[in-house]
Amino acid sequence: MNKIGFIGTGNLAASIIKGLKQKKTGYELFMYDVFEEKAKILAKEYGAQSCSFEEVVRESQTLILAVKPKDIKDLLQELSRSNLSGKLIITVAAGIGLTAYEQMLPGVAIVRVMPNTSSAVLQAVSGMSRGQHVDDQQAITAEKIFSAVGKVLWIDDRKINALTAVSGSGPAYFYLFSELMTEVGEKLGLTKEEAGFLARETLVGAGMMLAEDHRSLQELREAVTSPNGTTEAAINTFIEQGLDEIFHKAMLACWRRAEQMEGEYSQ
Repeated sequence: MNKIGFIGTGNLAASIIKGLKQKKTGYELFMYDVFEEKAKILAKEYGAQSCSFEEVVRESQTLILAVKPKDIKDLLQELSRSNLSGKLIITVAAGIGLTAYEQMLPGVAIVRVMPNTSSAVLQAVSGMSRGQHVDDQQAITAEKIFSAVGKVLWIDDRKINALTAVSGSGPAYFYLFSELMTEVGEKLGLTKEEAGFLARETLVGAGMMLAEDHRSLQELREAVTSPNGTTEAAINTFIEQGLDEIFHKAMLACWRRAEQMEGEYSQ
């Protein structure tokens, strides 16, 4: 599995390629995009090979489908006319379950991956689901590829939409929270630049604490929350105003939309 082909060369594909090169994985990389110049620019930057659709399918042992969900159906129809014997297909399209792929590409090894945008800084968390025709070596290959852009978690395909609600869309929740902290900081007398700097760096520091400190989430929160102190006043307000219910409703809405997208695709 030393040859990897990318169909689609957008931001996620670029992040994966960047990770593979920085980790010196030794894969030979091929890429195709309907916008040929886009693929050529990325190929030149990372020492890969830009080629035609037929070439990327023929040359690659692993194919990464990095196109928008709306383009998946047409792509699968085109792939169904190709010889995919022994190849591993990895899809990163949101809202399309493994069943849809396996119906259109019967007998083909398919891994579904739900990364998040932190792949751009090689700090993604990617949920991975293994199709019924994927062998152990192919699973190892898929894990190695996405470990190059962060951490991975193998999960049943039925749980991918729940994972989307937590980690797939999760970065946006933290960005929104930081936006609000910045806005309120300004209202309390800080400049926009001061408040923005403090909010960003606080998020970065808290993230590092979460990654490196072995205490539970509750223990980390309680360590900042002195009895009758300033943080406790803020936390109590969050609780009184129903932040837990708001989070539940928001993440449920995310999950429901992911479920709807799967239903729309299967129609």
